[in-house]
Amino acid sequence: MMATKLGGRGFDGVAKFVIKGEGSFVIDADGVRVADDAADVTLTATAATFQAMFEGDMNPTSAFMTGKLEVDGDMGMAMKLSSVLG
Repeated sequence: MMATKLGGRGFDGVAKFVIKGEGSFVIDADGVRVADDAADVTLTATAATFQAMFEGDMNPTSAFMTGKLEVDGDMGMAMKLSSVLG
């Protein structure tokens, strides 16, 4: 799903998505891969929260404000990521 959202493009930066109880994946200039690399920004949430955000059923800002999404690192990078995936 994430690779489809990126449309074959990479991401200018490194973002890590940590899915609670599942694992993590990274997106960067090379695309999407399962990894636990260091990142400019790390987003942590449940699988259900990420799915809702990726499908457009949940606004990432609302998820953050209600505590469903944790953001650690470069907040500007998180905002840029939101525009790429939205």
